[in-house]
Amino acid sequence: MRHVRFRDPAGMVRTGEWHGDSVSFADSTYDLDEVDLLAPSEPSKIICIGINYADHAEETGIAVPDRPMLFLKTPNTVAAHGDTITLPEGKEQVDWEAELGVVIGEQCRNVDAADAESVVDGYTVVCDISNRDDQREEQNWVRGKAFDGAAPMGPVVADPEHLPDGADISLRVNGETKQSSDISQLIFSVPELIEEISAYMTLEPGDVISTGTPSGVGGLEDGDEVAVEVEGVETLEFTARRD
Repeated sequence: MRHVRFRDPAGMVRTGEWHGDSVSFADSTYDLDEVDLLAPSEPSKIICIGINYADHAEETGIAVPDRPMLFLKTPNTVAAHGDTITLPEGKEQVDWEAELGVVIGEQCRNVDAADAESVVDGYTVVCDISNRDDQREEQNWVRGKAFDGAAPMGPVVADPEHLPDGADISLRVNGETKQSSDISQLIFSVPELIEEISAYMTLEPGDVISTGTPSGVGGLEDGDEVAVEVEGVETLEFTARRD
């Protein structure tokens, strides 16, 4: 199943089933234009991975790390499928980054890689929007990575069986493909990431691990229509805006 959170016509927040052009909850089915789609989970934190594709390391000139490079995005960064993302004012380079998101299903700590699948609720699609102007100037990346709306995700949480081995990941801007790879190219696998992250912090239900981006990162412009697709999961769409 592909699970979706939405606000129904009566204003109630529901977690139902995604059907592509409609959503359902209990005995009711709604067309997408009848509901407000919400982010697929309400994470207490988004744990992001820097440099987790070798080709992205090459394009950035950064050495392939010997352990996962971790940074955080805060809940204010969460945006939903179909949202318009306002880019930080006065910043010249604000980049897209297509990523597979792992949604945690239970509170956990110190999870062995061999047991990691048991704590995964499912998978979603994330775009790690990055303000490079400030990211280059600071070490903690707060201004660069944690501005409002910097983590659009969704539209669904797909049960794990929907994600094929080596699933394709791609990003299109105004219909033109900018990123195209597959998750077999991950330097650190999902189980390895869960083991490493949970050794340092408790993961809560709904938390999201954003697993890193392949090569093809580039800058967003006012009015750009972005589509990020992970094979077997869904396609996340949003619009970029500059004030």
